[in-house]
Amino acid sequence: MDSGMDWHSAKAALDWQVELGATEAILDVPVDRFQLPRSTARPAAKAVAAPVAEPVRERAEIDAVEVARSAAGAAGDLAALEAAMAAFERCELKRGARNLVFCDGHPAARVMIVGEAPGRDEDRIGRPFVGRAGQLLDRMLAAIGMDRASDARETAVYITNVLPWRPPQNRDPEPAEIAMMLPFVQRHVELVDPEVVVLMGNISCQAGLGRRGILKLRGQWAEAYGRPALPMTHPAYLLRQPNAKREAWADLLSLKARLA
Repeated sequence: MDSGMDWHSAKAALDWQVELGATEAILDVPVDRFQLPRSTARPAAKAVAAPVAEPVRERAEIDAVEVARSAAGAAGDLAALEAAMAAFERCELKRGARNLVFCDGHPAARVMIVGEAPGRDEDRIGRPFVGRAGQLLDRMLAAIGMDRASDARETAVYITNVLPWRPPQNRDPEPAEIAMMLPFVQRHVELVDPEVVVLMGNISCQAGLGRRGILKLRGQWAEAYGRPALPMTHPAYLLRQPNAKREAWADLLSLKARLA
């Protein structure tokens, strides 16, 4: 049936319905089942489809993680890892994003920052931390003599995110999305081989430490991805809560002291 909509309008309408929670398309028009013949309106019990058991969905999520683990493990360098992530089709976030946001900074840096997920500016440009939060991050790093644009290992920083694709409306990533992308993050850290990992924000702590509660975790050194890890509040939080910048400054000094 021709609805008079072009492809882009139809796609936008479908995306809107999906965000509202629609999961299936049944028929083009509603059916008044009270007007159907009795044999049609009341099908035999054996014809009623059994509900899908919960373990089936869990199995699908496990399969996505296994596919990610296999693809990430086969990547021998950063270029291969980026290609493997671009080819990964199990994460639905990919379908609504403009760009894969892989990394920024120097891959030989001593410090690797793992953020949460791209925002609007990052999705548009294809690099992590380029919006207002990214500008604040650059000023924070400059305060301790570090720069993502530096070519010197001692002062360089390497930056990535737990998720390479922007979630709709900047919502928090779902646990299944984090789980399927975690093998790629683990392999990313292994290939960069930093001395220190900075877990920036709640989602990064959830992925790296299995815990949330950044305001309690921040500033306390831990271990993530086999490396010393420092949880820090996300710059986006600092933009909303400027009073928290004092604690962020203390964390930066802790990072500087660790590298000394």
